[in-house]
Amino acid sequence: MSKKMRGNLMLLLTALIWGTAFVAQSAGMEHVQPFTYNGIRTLIGGLVLIPVIVLFDIMKPASERMSSETQKATNKRSLIGGVFCGVVLCVASSFQQFGVSMTTAGKAGFITALYIVIVPLMGVFIKKKVPKIIWLCVAIAVAGFYFLCVKEGFSVGTGDLLVLVCAVFFSAHIMVIDHFTDSGVNGVLMSCVQFLVAGTISILLMLIFEEPTLTNIWAARGSILYAGIMSCGVAYTLQILGQRDTDDPTIATLLMSLESVFAALSGWLLLHERLSLKELAGCALVFIAVILAQIPLPVKSKKS
Repeated sequence: MSKKMRGNLMLLLTALIWGTAFVAQSAGMEHVQPFTYNGIRTLIGGLVLIPVIVLFDIMKPASERMSSETQKATNKRSLIGGVFCGVVLCVASSFQQFGVSMTTAGKAGFITALYIVIVPLMGVFIKKKVPKIIWLCVAIAVAGFYFLCVKEGFSVGTGDLLVLVCAVFFSAHIMVIDHFTDSGVNGVLMSCVQFLVAGTISILLMLIFEEPTLTNIWAARGSILYAGIMSCGVAYTLQILGQRDTDDPTIATLLMSLESVFAALSGWLLLHERLSLKELAGCALVFIAVILAQIPLPVKSKKS
């Protein structure tokens, strides 16, 4: 198997884990409240990544090792980036978890996938030029959101709206990550810190607003462990390894965006969720918008 093919398969598995995690989130909400669920699973995700950091450091070739001063500076940027990313991730995952409790796993997966369209639009505020194809994607995505979520009388379900807000914050999360990775960071360390920060904040909110019991947490253990170990720890590690082996970043993003499809399929297979023809049409339009947003446009050569 070629290196590129291995990387593509890793990213496909990442999308599968992330997509099925929506089912775990939906099932977990039958036993615990949102802050409890997010707090425990993200802390687990951070703890799972600690041995990964140690393993990556041991396996690093001597030629890639940094000087002590450079390593110290990189770790400092990674820690700072992890704190900022953790705060934004906590907000995004909280909106998502509350939304998932009020809508279906499939719809939540497709609405969350809108971050791929929202990210370039946010670039407008930092004076980045938005390609014309993105505006077309936005129009298609809005039409898809209408078919998927807007009910008779032009009302939008509360859960759908919360997941849409979550997509906006996940877009901000991606831009924060991009800001720090541009300056050179240890990606796994930064991710570990962001999970620990997000988990700590969620636990504090849990203690303030919720009344968790060990019985309920134990009842949701399967869902929490899957989301914590697989969605946070394993999937993130696979993403790093997969993107390293995949040559084309566009293909990498496209493969990971398939999480929305896996979310809908797993919701149908495991939770017996049903989508109407109108909602299926909405899913199709959102998926088309996501795909189009990943297609690289040919660069026009300047005439000499």
